[in-house]
Amino acid sequence: MNLYNIKHPEEQVNFAQAVRQGLGKNQGLFFPQTIPTLDNIDELLALPLLERSQKILGALIGEEIPTDTLNTMVKNAFTFPAPLAQVSDNLFALELFHGPTLAFKDFGGRFMAQALSAVRGDEKITILTATSGDTGAAVAHAFYGLENINVVILYPKGKISPLQEKLFCTLGGNIRTIAIESDFDACQALVKQAFDDEDLRQAIGLNSANSINISRLLAQVCYYFEAVAQLPVEKRQEVVVSVPSGNFGNLTAGLIAKTLGLPIKRFIASTNANDTVPRYLRSGQWQPNATVATLSNAMDVSRPNNWPRVEELFKRNGWALADLGSDALSDAETALALKAQYEEGYLCEPHGAIAYQVLKDQLQAGETGIFLCTAHPAKFKESVERILSLELPLPEALDKHNKLPLLSDTMAADFAQLKAYLLA
Repeated sequence: MNLYNIKHPEEQVNFAQAVRQGLGKNQGLFFPQTIPTLDNIDELLALPLLERSQKILGALIGEEIPTDTLNTMVKNAFTFPAPLAQVSDNLFALELFHGPTLAFKDFGGRFMAQALSAVRGDEKITILTATSGDTGAAVAHAFYGLENINVVILYPKGKISPLQEKLFCTLGGNIRTIAIESDFDACQALVKQAFDDEDLRQAIGLNSANSINISRLLAQVCYYFEAVAQLPVEKRQEVVVSVPSGNFGNLTAGLIAKTLGLPIKRFIASTNANDTVPRYLRSGQWQPNATVATLSNAMDVSRPNNWPRVEELFKRNGWALADLGSDALSDAETALALKAQYEEGYLCEPHGAIAYQVLKDQLQAGETGIFLCTAHPAKFKESVERILSLELPLPEALDKHNKLPLLSDTMAADFAQLKAYLLA
């Protein structure tokens, strides 16, 4: 698999290099030079998730990783289902929260851990990543205990749910966590500064495990196929997918699936009040505002890292950005959407509620809608219970971490402090 730096196309790497390096020069994102068109979509959709995912990732990555090795990587990563739940006649929820940290990030995080272990050789690696909620837990659990891999996770202090924080800030060992006294964009900016510091990169073997890393994105492609595979055959031709969007890695993966030939009619980028992309699609002006805290905190991102990959896909495929649906919901509208879902008999959480409502508002006659449920409702226990006036039991995966003490350090959004911490 050959990839290029979107900012500097002359910088070209193979899959192993892209996984090890994370980012290209000048913080450029790596992207595949070619994405194949699969001509056996119906046969793929008839396969089980694991076998289908092995074939999809094999087609994307190519011969660089031996087939047996890749198949084992997928088998070790995808150990949980992604069921499609019918909410109404033409609305379905893709549940991506059945992994060990109860969030969609488990797919990408676990596959990246497998990929990095396969390609890193004997070198020591430091994973540095920023999280707005769910990435931290998925990465921490995927890499926990792996030899010669240290993980440092930055998150905005007080701006993720307490249960999200407990899931990844109670592990210790090779997992270190830092509560940054600012917002997610500041955390992400610190990660980018670290990658721009060549001396630091070399000294600690720096890598990133958020959706900057191409291995995460490729893994996420697979559950879009799983969604369509679970639809009745007669509903597969007019499929619209609504993606709760923060850093836009999830949407990028869906667009790659469409490029491969998955029959998705169109996508909708659903956001909260951090609405840089919906405003950009309306006005053509890229004008990020200051990030604001919302009920759907994992989407509290005003400068989405993956947007250049989205635009690259639209440009390469000859698609019109005007065909990408979008909208943003306030917290009040999110609460109403959560209640509407519950009245239909489906229990969700704020991110999925946004994707549901925007989909419902924009779905046309004859179309089948799928919205992505990216986290278990219990990860947002306080807000879901308050909005729906109910009590949520904690799943075992959350309950055992909820009883443990937090092990995080606290730091200002200051790169000099972070660099000293990493070098120490």
